[in-house]
Amino acid sequence: MRVAVVGAGIGGLVAALLLAQAGADVTVLEAGARPGGKLHEVAVGGARIDAGPTVFTMRPVFEAIFAAAGARLEDHLRLERLDVLARHGWEDGSRLDLFADGPRNIAEIGRFAGPRAALGYADFAKRAREIYELLDGSFMQVPQPGLLGLVKNAGPRLAKISPFATLWDELGTYFADPRLRQLFGRYATYCGSSPFEAPATLMLIAHAELLGVWRIEGGMYRLAAVLEALAQARGAKFRYGARVADVGVKSGRVESVRAGEEVFPADAVVVNADLASVDAGLLGPAAKQAVAGMMRGAKRSLSAVTWAIEGRGSGFELAHHNVFFAKNYQAEFAAISAGRVPEAPTVYVCAPEDGKLFCLINAPADGRAVAEDALGRMLAQLRKCGLEVRPEAAVRCDPAGWEQKFPATGGALYGRALAGWRDSFARPGARTKLPGLYLAGGSVHPGPGLPMAAMSGRIAAQCVLTRR
Repeated sequence: MRVAVVGAGIGGLVAALLLAQAGADVTVLEAGARPGGKLHEVAVGGARIDAGPTVFTMRPVFEAIFAAAGARLEDHLRLERLDVLARHGWEDGSRLDLFADGPRNIAEIGRFAGPRAALGYADFAKRAREIYELLDGSFMQVPQPGLLGLVKNAGPRLAKISPFATLWDELGTYFADPRLRQLFGRYATYCGSSPFEAPATLMLIAHAELLGVWRIEGGMYRLAAVLEALAQARGAKFRYGARVADVGVKSGRVESVRAGEEVFPADAVVVNADLASVDAGLLGPAAKQAVAGMMRGAKRSLSAVTWAIEGRGSGFELAHHNVFFAKNYQAEFAAISAGRVPEAPTVYVCAPEDGKLFCLINAPADGRAVAEDALGRMLAQLRKCGLEVRPEAAVRCDPAGWEQKFPATGGALYGRALAGWRDSFARPGARTKLPGLYLAGGSVHPGPGLPMAAMSGRIAAQCVLTRR
């Protein structure tokens, strides 16, 4: 069986690896020069810095994928488990570390905000675990079941996880301290959404992090390089600088893909591209028709302005992951909703090594270049929270840059925003209306983030092999 995989992001890499392991003749066609998609690194001064995902979580997902390919994760990647999940700072000088240790978090939150907050966190963590354990096996790791399928899989337990409440409102039942509500509300942005709109089920991220957060020796980009090498060792071929412009159809099913002047015969095609680009017709009319209606009612997720910085920070001892909050969280998301970069943004800072920083602020997905003063706003917000950063060199990317890399998205980095409970069930699964055409990546089920994109690739590969 000949399979063409369009896009060498994590979903495409996993699909290629598992299909090649199963004996398929796999060709991966990637428009860029390297694998990884949003998982990438950039050269800054004399350093190479991860400028995409910075968190490795849900390790069992990757262990299972490696095992299915006849390999062991630990033989190919050196992982260091982080003691501090994230360090948080506010303008009033308060700081709070979260750890990969529930009882320790209870004690720290009690010190930070008092006994009632500690009890609230204990209840919150218990609820997050319940949501995670319910949705992991009944929703995330299976082909898109839809709402009816989830009800069938989960049964009456579904009513216990507040599927219809917003994350922000639900957090208010656990935390009276606005700083804690702000901290845990940030989990919505992991999916490119606002905590004031996203469903409360995103509390499951808190439990996923408690299960472990790791750093990869050599940088996060090592994951993409290793998956590519494993797929190649099993016979998969990679073609870079190959932008697919059309999916060919014969007798009502897929027969080929075209990149430039070259046509690649295919019995099946796995598209690891943002659904918006397929819906816009960038892969040709047949692919566009195959996903017709799948974007109906979709609101674009957040974009971001990022800076990969060669330089050091002072005044605030950085952990690997750090978050610095502005005073008015609602104003930040109101600005983004109005199409503006916030004046006082929340800033995420990853400090993987001495002299390397990666900084990110949320931005609207409108495909526009952001004014240069965004760097000044970001640095000013860090300064208010006690961190002084003096960049020696920096590489920036904004919604215009993301749109150039991922056309038709406006720079949205997470596909469909979770702007209500229905959006969780609106992401399509791997199958499309066109026999032989399958979908993978962060814009389809089960959603954005490295583990989810990897799961989408595994599900797509399973669908291809089942159909065969």
